[in-house]
Amino acid sequence: MDLINQTLVVEFVLTGYPCNLQIRIFQFIVFLSMYILSILGNGFIIFTVIVSPPLHTAMYYFLCNLSFIDLCYTSCTMPKLLLVIFSKIHNISYIGCLIQMYVGVFLGGTESFLLAVMAYDRYIAICLPLYYTTIMSWRVCRYCTVMILLGSFFLCTIPNILKPFVFCRENRMDHFACELLGILELACGDISAYKLQIFIISIFVLFCPFFFIVVSYICIIISILKIKLADSRLRTFSTCASHLTVVVMYYGTCMSVYGTCMSVYMFQGMRFSSKSKYVSLIYGAVTPVLNPMIYSLRNNKVKRAFSKILIKYSVSRPT
Repeated sequence: MDLINQTLVVEFVLTGYPCNLQIRIFQFIVFLSMYILSILGNGFIIFTVIVSPPLHTAMYYFLCNLSFIDLCYTSCTMPKLLLVIFSKIHNISYIGCLIQMYVGVFLGGTESFLLAVMAYDRYIAICLPLYYTTIMSWRVCRYCTVMILLGSFFLCTIPNILKPFVFCRENRMDHFACELLGILELACGDISAYKLQIFIISIFVLFCPFFFIVVSYICIIISILKIKLADSRLRTFSTCASHLTVVVMYYGTCMSVYGTCMSVYMFQGMRFSSKSKYVSLIYGAVTPVLNPMIYSLRNNKVKRAFSKILIKYSVSRPT
């Protein structure tokens, strides 16, 4: 009977959406606007960095990677989310749900490691400026990119593939997308091994990079405080302000979901909080929209580079 029950789950039903038509229309407009803004904003960052030679440095190389990850992340979840709201078809296939989950955890882990590397880049630029071009060479940047991708793949994706969840009859998920913790709640049998696995992965993927970022910024702040001129201190810290804002948004939301929920799983035996589905929307939908705005509005180099691109193309345009 267990084998028969396990084969019955061929699709999942996402029940995190409201039934009220007016609310659904409002949600569709909001999420569609966010998706369009995410594509335009992150596409703007990628295009500006690629086209502008002054931005061909390690800092903007990693920023370009961050925008590409955000672009992939929103494209992984938002189209299906919009389709569910528009068509009222809440079903998603078993394979489609698992692919969405695997891609989501891989991109989430990649962004976490990338933010840590970006903090290291700022540390070298401020604390060891004379060695910046030597340490953060293009060879090192490419090596960091490969290590980030491999680390996220082997820590976030491989463990879930090698130890897949077992599902029985229950297939209704109170979530907007196929989130890892939401899927875990539907797994049947003894899931203590899955809880421990996710808890350990969260330590390596979330808390270790966050601790590294905190240590990096402590060193950065100490170095900035040694600068005598107030204007120089402010100008130096402004190069880190955008990254620090993104770090607070990303790790704040991720830790509130995975840190709190996994402590509840491990020590109290309670169920996954339905409020977490709204918090997960922040790092899954809102953050990819805000990231390019933060880096473009607060970064004078990006604004100047984009202005030069507009002037160049407007002048070269035939009249």
